[in-house]
Parts: sequence; C-alpha cells; structure tokens
Amino acid sequence: MRTAFPGFPPPRFNSGLCLAGAFILSLSLATAAQQPVSNSADIQREAMHKLAFLAGRWSGPVTIMRGPGEPLHLTQSEDVQYKLDGLVVLIEGKSTSTDGKAQFSALATISFDDATRTYRIRAFNDGHYLDAELALLADGFSWGFPAGPVRIVNTMHLTAKGEWHEVSEATMGNAPPRGGVEMLLQHLR
Repeated sequence: MRTAFPGFPPPRFNSGLCLAGAFILSLSLATAAQQPVSNSADIQREAMHKLAFLAGRWSGPVTIMRGPGEPLHLTQSEDVQYKLDGLVVLIEGKSTSTDGKAQFSALATISFDDATRTYRIRAFNDGHYLDAELALLADGFSWGFPAGPVRIVNTMHLTAKGEWHEVSEATMGNAPPRGGVEMLLQHLR
C-alpha cells in the first residue's frame, strides 16, 4: 500500500483504539437519546400565538403630520399573515391617496426569540430596514427606534370596537412627544 505522503508509513490498525472509540460513540448516542427533544419552535409558536388578533386584512384612514401645514390624509391597508407554520408574522402595509395611487409601502416581520424571551420586528421601507424589540401590551403592542437625535415610538391598541388604532410619536431630548402618524383600521377578515 502506498501512502499519500512519501516518507510516512501507512497507519497500523489498532483494534484496542477502535474498540474504545466505538464504546465512546455508543455512550454518546445513548446519552443524546435520553436528552429531551428541543421544543424551541413550540415555545416560539406559543409566543407568536399571542399576536393572533392581528391576523387578517385591515383598512382605514391614516393621517400623517409632516410639520407645519395641512396633514396628509390617506387610506391605509395592512395584510397580516402567519408564515413558517406560525413562527413568523408577516405584515404588508400600504397607504394610498384618494385617487388610489400608492404613497407609502412597507413590509415587516415579527418573530419571538426564545433565548432572550423577546419579540423582534424587522421593518422594510424604501430600500431601508430596521430591527427593534416589540413589546406586547394588554391590548396591542409597542415598538420604537432611534432616528438620529429623535426617538420614534409606534403604539398600537385594539379599541373597544376591535379597531386597530396606532399612533407614531417622535420625541427629541426631554421635549414632549409629537404625533406624526395616526391610523384607525377596521378588520376586514
């Protein structure tokens, strides 16, 4: 038998070493078989179920304050679906003007990190994205992010009528929050 490396003799078969290796391997497999099966996906799916109130199609008015002057009034739609067997919520939002022309569109995913016990939202808009922690509230959710010296916070509550009421506010330093976006959506199913 030739070796791949000249000058090194071929390895000798050592039955004692092989027997010890086989014993260690079988012991490892037996130990692994006794470990509980990871239920990470089940934990995540259970946490994500708490967002079930969002699932479906929503539509209604949105008002956007763009500084001094008249606010912009549009129609907002939100399509919310569970994906990956309930592990991720996908939200597609669109704002249209009265003539039906798209003015704004965004896509977001919400997931649950069972290691940190936190919900995460990743939102995409106009070639940009951001990641933020999302907090569940008794009747909705809240999430925020820094935008330079400003902190933006989005807070959603279900109204007594089951409407999606969401307000986005901007805070700079110690100044009181200023409203930027407010929407009131009806659940279309």
